[in-house]
Amino acid sequence: MQLTAVFEEVPEGYIGFVEELPGANTQGATLAEARANLSEAVEMVLEANRALAEESMLGHTVIRETLLLSPQ
Repeated sequence: MQLTAVFEEVPEGYIGFVEELPGANTQGATLAEARANLSEAVEMVLEANRALAEESMLGHTVIRETLLLSPQ
């Protein structure tokens, strides 16, 4: 699976977001800092989404399995 990171130069440095993952956005004084911050933001969004999903499944019988996405 590949995600698309988008960075824009602004007066304060750079802002960035991931096209395919709403909520994964960040900023940094340098492009390298924005890239590192965006990786962390993606991890945080995925962790938060996982926690919300787990909470919504409490008391339900569910089937969980790994989903592998092939490159397109």
